[in-house]
Amino acid sequence: MALNYLFIFFFVVAFVIALVKLVFLGDTQVFTDMVQATFDMAKNGFEISLGLTGVLTLWMGIMKIGEKGGIVHVFSKVIGPFFNKLFPELGKEHPAHGSILMNIAANMLNLDNAATPMGLQAMKEMQATNPDKKTASNAQIMFLVLNTSGLTLLPISIMVYRAQLGAVNPSDIFIPILLATYFSTIAGLISVALYQKINLLDKTILAYLGGLTAIIVGIIWYFSTLDKDAITQVSNVASNFILFTVIVAFILMALFRKVNVYEAFIEGAKDGFKTAVKIIPYLVAILVAIGVFRASGAMDWVVAGVTWCFEQMGVNADFTPALPTALMKPLSGSGARGMMVDAMTTYGADSFVGRVASTVQGATDTTFYILAVYFGAVGIKNTRYAVICGLIADFTGIIASILLAYLFFY
Repeated sequence: MALNYLFIFFFVVAFVIALVKLVFLGDTQVFTDMVQATFDMAKNGFEISLGLTGVLTLWMGIMKIGEKGGIVHVFSKVIGPFFNKLFPELGKEHPAHGSILMNIAANMLNLDNAATPMGLQAMKEMQATNPDKKTASNAQIMFLVLNTSGLTLLPISIMVYRAQLGAVNPSDIFIPILLATYFSTIAGLISVALYQKINLLDKTILAYLGGLTAIIVGIIWYFSTLDKDAITQVSNVASNFILFTVIVAFILMALFRKVNVYEAFIEGAKDGFKTAVKIIPYLVAILVAIGVFRASGAMDWVVAGVTWCFEQMGVNADFTPALPTALMKPLSGSGARGMMVDAMTTYGADSFVGRVASTVQGATDTTFYILAVYFGAVGIKNTRYAVICGLIADFTGIIASILLAYLFFY
């Protein structure tokens, strides 16, 4: 239902703004730009889905090997007490536990290609026990919001962009991003817990969250002792080593249990291909709506209005040129990436605006993209409060990014 209203909102607002620009400003190009945006974004949505096909086929095949080899059961045992508290309706032995853990771990390591198929696998496994197939369950909402909060320990791609655009120290945004994304995740977790009446003061939850906090503090300390080249090298090696170790562990575990690894892979890979095809209409719909909204000039008007408001309140508004990245981030990952690059190109990679945009880009994930892909893959229409909680996490990450940028860079 939320996606339905959002879809309508983007088109109606874009039409109204374009009409105003045509009648009162004489902008004869705006409707042409909007129509062109529909074609461009439809093509982009299809190409993204097509690009996901190979990755989904691969990783769902790997996940099937792990499932038949029992590795998922092992992961469920390790993280079970924590997930039993956050996902009480799944029960202690639910097969989704392993996929959820793998997805969250992949996101933390910035392994997007691995995280998406693992996330889709988790969503499918939760959907199997969802009593209302058209309505998101509590477990699915919790999982989606944890994804949209985008907890990332290694923001490699952002550091690479900064290096390419001439930043003296591309990794100087590492600690601010790590802090911002952590705050975003905690905000998302709390908001869902309030809706679902989950007791976050439970000793088990506090123990796991305390351990995660200790790990984050340790990582911050370790990377703060390295130079920029060492950070990039260590991050790349660690990420890829962990990823390939997971693949080998799945295969060896399956081999130990005398599973036909090849046939298990093919079985999972077939599901991956079907899932990729199923995503196409959902992804095209949301990307076209975003493209029209952007082409109408609505985004520019929003930024100008926010800037004026801050200036009237006497608040420093130097960060506002980075707002397009913040406003686009919940809507489109590629769009937000483009906004970030534009900010760094226009103002400089080491400018305050460039650093704010970089920190915002790494603070959260793309809420509506994830919602469209994950819920679309299992045919969920009623998303309940998932959008609200996802946007709370986004808003917290954006505010934290701006404040941390002032603290570290202004």
